[in-house]
Amino acid sequence: MMLARLRGTVEDIGLDALVIDVGGLGYPVLVSNRTRAALPAMGQPATLLIETQIREDNVTYFGFIDRAERDWFRLLTTVQGVGGKVALNILSALDPDRLAQAIRAEDRAQLSRADGVGPKLAVRLVTELKGKAAGWATDPIMLSTAAAAAAAGPAEEAVSALVNLGYKRPDALGAVATAARKLGDGATTGALITAGLKEMAP
Repeated sequence: MMLARLRGTVEDIGLDALVIDVGGLGYPVLVSNRTRAALPAMGQPATLLIETQIREDNVTYFGFIDRAERDWFRLLTTVQGVGGKVALNILSALDPDRLAQAIRAEDRAQLSRADGVGPKLAVRLVTELKGKAAGWATDPIMLSTAAAAAAAGPAEEAVSALVNLGYKRPDALGAVATAARKLGDGATTGALITAGLKEMAP
């Protein structure tokens, strides 16, 4: 069955997969660390965008908390050697904004942080996706969540603080955006700075 979205109750959260109960049916869904962190607690309602992969007699559902991550998953899996699980590993290591920055900067070391990505695959990712990553911040379909986060007062203050500490603005922007998604509305500047520093920790 080809699915585009699941809306149901979080029934179970495992190390690399979760189960969404929809009308009494439990759908196993593979997710990135980023999506797992953004999910509500078990027993709470959740909505995930779904990418369905069918291989012979096996159907695998990959779930995403937002459109940006889903779109990057689709891009990543167009690269030879990148299957669904490796794509999730990449999205676990780098959120969509930081992934785009790494590809534009040809930062193969950042890409190689993901499990399953060696030097040769990192080169292939840069070579094949650099042109597509260049339009990330201006494409309305793949709008940078970091830019939206930075428009808010506490987030912008947190970005400025991290830049003053010596971090590059694109890195600070991505880290604060990720922190803001995890902490939710109302996060203070101090909390965003602390969480942002953790996001950039090696």
